[in-house]
Amino acid sequence: MITVQTTPVRLDRGRFVPAQVPQGREGTMAHAILMAHNTSADPGRLSIRFDAMASHDITYVGIIQTARASGMREFPLPYVLTNCHNSLCAVGGTINEDDHVFGLSAAKKYGGEFVPAHQAVIHSYMRERYAAPGKMILGSDSHTRYGAYGTLAIGEGGPELARQLLKKTYDIAYPKIIAVYLTGAPRPGVGPQDVALALVGATFKSGAVKNAVLEFFGPGVANLSMDYRAGIDVMTTETTCLSSVWQTDRQTKTALTLLGRRDSCKEMAPAEGAYYDGLVTVELDKVEPMIALPFHPSNAYTIREFKANMADLLHQVDVDAAEQLGVKNAPSLVKKIVDGQFLVDQGVIAGCSGGTYQNLKRAAEILNGCSTGSGSFWLSCYPGSMPINLELTKNGCIAQLMAAGASIRSCFCGPCFGAGDVPANGAFSIRHSTRNFPNREGSKPGDGQISYVALMDARSIAATARMGGVLTGADELPGIPADRADEHWNYDDSAYKARVYFGVGRPQPDAKLVFGPNIADWPEQIPLPENLLLTCCAAIYDPVTTTDELIPSGETSSYRSNPLRLAEFALSRKDPQYVPRAKAVQAVEKLRRENPAAPEVRQALEGYDPARTGLGSFVMALKPGDGSAREQAASCQRVLGGCANVAEEYATKRYRSNVVNWGMLPFVAENLEELNLRPGDRVYLPGVRALLEGDGDELEVLLLRDGNGEKRQTPVTLRLPGLTREERDIILAGCLINYYTEG
Repeated sequence: MITVQTTPVRLDRGRFVPAQVPQGREGTMAHAILMAHNTSADPGRLSIRFDAMASHDITYVGIIQTARASGMREFPLPYVLTNCHNSLCAVGGTINEDDHVFGLSAAKKYGGEFVPAHQAVIHSYMRERYAAPGKMILGSDSHTRYGAYGTLAIGEGGPELARQLLKKTYDIAYPKIIAVYLTGAPRPGVGPQDVALALVGATFKSGAVKNAVLEFFGPGVANLSMDYRAGIDVMTTETTCLSSVWQTDRQTKTALTLLGRRDSCKEMAPAEGAYYDGLVTVELDKVEPMIALPFHPSNAYTIREFKANMADLLHQVDVDAAEQLGVKNAPSLVKKIVDGQFLVDQGVIAGCSGGTYQNLKRAAEILNGCSTGSGSFWLSCYPGSMPINLELTKNGCIAQLMAAGASIRSCFCGPCFGAGDVPANGAFSIRHSTRNFPNREGSKPGDGQISYVALMDARSIAATARMGGVLTGADELPGIPADRADEHWNYDDSAYKARVYFGVGRPQPDAKLVFGPNIADWPEQIPLPENLLLTCCAAIYDPVTTTDELIPSGETSSYRSNPLRLAEFALSRKDPQYVPRAKAVQAVEKLRRENPAAPEVRQALEGYDPARTGLGSFVMALKPGDGSAREQAASCQRVLGGCANVAEEYATKRYRSNVVNWGMLPFVAENLEELNLRPGDRVYLPGVRALLEGDGDELEVLLLRDGNGEKRQTPVTLRLPGLTREERDIILAGCLINYYTEG
């Protein structure tokens, strides 16, 4: 089905041969796009300027506030502000709509494009309006992927978008390029999510494509519609790759023509002799309907395998729930097996991966003339954009879904991150969305709640709905409709013309920004002290720590325009004592700056010079940062006085970038489990400022801990591999805002 080769290959007359030397990089599609946007003279270290950017209402306020504080006067490139996350305005009173009002005022003042709530999911909109072959787009959302249209798109934390607004560059080492070679054609009932989950399952755990660009081509591409390609493409984020790009063809040209952008199409394909750092082969005809069990998209099995081993696999989910979420007495999922069948409580088809035209049309065809039943199972469907919704309404698919008992919702991302369609306690939801991390469905384990999300394709979700909630792969139904490669839809953007503010390139400097009472500036951050004494305020030994665990999604997103209020939620579902621990350290540091001779300060510093040694906190996690690009996973730590992360490795480049841009040290250390750090342990970092002022990347520190009534000091080596000169200067300044303000 899928094979992964991690050794280099070269394209040779339609075959792949081992590559002994890295010659032929210029033959890849990715190379051509990267070089067209690179402003650096060093081909190994790129400085990228993007063609356009996009943010949603969880992130754009902070980005604009950062850029404004750093001297921005107008948007120097097309910047789209969508409102697809806090659309419901259901939590926190007026504060969500206040953000939307701020966004519109910013689009007017600085010259941007503002998409009101319920009009479109961010990535659906960018596919329809901006994605085109050869382009590069930067988004403040991890699923910024428009490779199906030949666009190399990257999801990053907010500070990287602020840099583009300040006419700076996106700086990155030249990435690995991995070939993804597609053959065959999907079977009827096998959808893009099935292919995507198989791909994630084959690559995530090994890290085979981490921070690489995936380049899709091969004879199988011609057998996939544009919606199908986009559905696979958007899920490449879950492999931890940097970006993706696909070869273009007749279907690409037809799609762009229907979108009114025919002139933006051009042919793209690898050149003969193209060099790749690895190869993933996908035999589309061998992919089966898939299910990704909680709590990660890589926990993937064929539905056939799941049904054959339900009790064992569900027992493991029970174990994971107890260990990862701390819910010890949750009802066992094994009890959902009744008479040999697994009973599901909820189905959702939504967002940038699920809410495409083709997915919802297949679901309507499968459910046409049937009923989801009046039992506990229920189904909701979220079209990805108003043009998709309009076309499905015109051709009767919406009516078919409604007649079958499905609820039709607005163009909204909520179910993808826990802000919509939260299941009942103990319930099991199957979703064609992007993630099934812990609490991604919106439950609060700290309050004794738990529910579960498994990822499936829209076709199998519809088949399950047709069977009244009995888990069913779409290929189990007779006469299942097939997906055609030439299946396109008629694009009517009248809804956008009626509601979207199109202000790109037309800033109004005299326009006023409209601030709601919850929109707050970033608190002041101080430059890096000469020495640091840091307290461990959280120690996480899970194999991977997601950004959702560092700062929960869901209802907390309402507070993302207020750094201090949002910081109260940091690690709240992983370690509820993190915030009070960090605040206690921060309070003493504040006192140190005001009165270094205070007894509390001298006691806390354990004899170190208060004039030269700052106090702060750090988070230890084995592999932090999988998942969302949201900068708040790092900024909340910084707002609470965080100065560093200590990890064995960082799950994604974007999370490490967020740590750096918020002035924190991205330390790595070996054998952290053996070191056995615990909350309350302290680390003294002598000469840390001098280290960053120079070019060193190792620091000998002292681990201070109490044991058996005495203090023990253990020397430990912490490393800062790969820090660039600019990254060093950002940390020295205290954060990106300080760096640009000083510059």
